[in-house]
Amino acid sequence: MKWNADFRSDTLTRPTEAMLDAMHQAPTGDDVFAEDPTTEAFQDRCAALFGHEAALFCPSGTMTNQIAINVHTRPGDEVICDRMAHIYNYEGGGIARNSGASVRLLHGDHGRFTWNDVATEINPADSHYARTSLVCVEDTCNRGGGAVWSLDSLREIKEGCIQTNMPLHLDGARCWNAMIARGNSRVPESQAWSDYGRLFDSISVCFSKGLGAPAGSVLIGSRAFIEEAHRVRKVFGGGMRQIGVLTAACNHALDVELPRLQEDHQHAQQLGAVLENLSRVKAVDPVETNIVIFEIHAGLTADQFVEWAQQAGISCFAFGPQRVRMVTHRDLSADQIAETCERLTTSVLNG
Repeated sequence: MKWNADFRSDTLTRPTEAMLDAMHQAPTGDDVFAEDPTTEAFQDRCAALFGHEAALFCPSGTMTNQIAINVHTRPGDEVICDRMAHIYNYEGGGIARNSGASVRLLHGDHGRFTWNDVATEINPADSHYARTSLVCVEDTCNRGGGAVWSLDSLREIKEGCIQTNMPLHLDGARCWNAMIARGNSRVPESQAWSDYGRLFDSISVCFSKGLGAPAGSVLIGSRAFIEEAHRVRKVFGGGMRQIGVLTAACNHALDVELPRLQEDHQHAQQLGAVLENLSRVKAVDPVETNIVIFEIHAGLTADQFVEWAQQAGISCFAFGPQRVRMVTHRDLSADQIAETCERLTTSVLNG
């Protein structure tokens, strides 16, 4: 079999045997009737973990984000987010299609912005303008190279949202990576996690990336918010039945997979250091977590780089005309990372 290391995404992770055993043994019931015991317990755990009252399991992070936006806004409202935000770039125009809302884009630093950036873009209370009704942040920011938000910046934005009576939503698909990168306890049931969670009015977290579950995201918020979210999930076609087989995998991920995320970050640092010295690479974005984004020198496109990398057994992802993304994850061993670094250094990619 030809050697290959696949860095296209951390969504490539597959359930371990231990996770599959947890899925097999999970008690199940009908979740639409709130009778799946594994799911009920898992949702309660997620809510408590982030310091909120309730949570709702959904098939994907796109669904949890879009449900949150739908609950927080009315048609004709405006949502503020960064131009790199996943909710704007990679959710199929869902803000407009699902909620009838428009978007005001900020130009921050690798997907991060300040309250001053937000404040200058809030529309006046005038019927000529869309009502600015929601602020969304993404931690870590995918297009920003896995950039981690400063807690001080988040607190400042939260305070500003309170003063202007706007909710703050977190697209926290990779917030696990952000928390580990900040040096917080790898044990999720700690004060740091709930303090972080209470900065937001709603939170979307994903389990099918670095944590290795086969599917699933959870939306977290107040009891009243989740009650309305449950209604929207039904409208979006997200009502499921015996989903304890999925939530058991996610619960296992919190116990077993979360503590090892630091390994992915270390592997990404190794890749970033090698890429910085490749002759065909112009620049590498700061590597803070498990995402490495780099720019190719003029004269070679990202697609060409990806094709050459594939010939060397390295699968990666074009992230624009001159930019390439590589993502480390649990299914890439330390040996594969070392071999990848060697092949990057000695192949035509460094010619």
